[in-house]
Amino acid sequence: MNNRSKTDWDAFEAMTDEEIDYSDIPPLDDDFFDRAELRQPEPSPVVVTVQIDPAVFAWFNAQEDGWERKMRAALRIYVDAHTEDQPLPIG
Repeated sequence: MNNRSKTDWDAFEAMTDEEIDYSDIPPLDDDFFDRAELRQPEPSPVVVTVQIDPAVFAWFNAQEDGWERKMRAALRIYVDAHTEDQPLPIG
């Protein structure tokens, strides 16, 4: 599957603000801002080197895709289940 953009980025970069057609974008009125809510991005993961039991790594690595994401999720579930005992540090 080819997911390459068909956008002519060079032409886009050369355009001035006055040349951009905004006619299909509705104006942002007070109603929009009344309903808007602030969403903060999740903090970037910390990159660490950790020793993992070979069988545990093999199990996560054998999953369909995204073994790192799944391992992070498993660690998050563990932490969430134990935060009552020891709250997460702020920061």
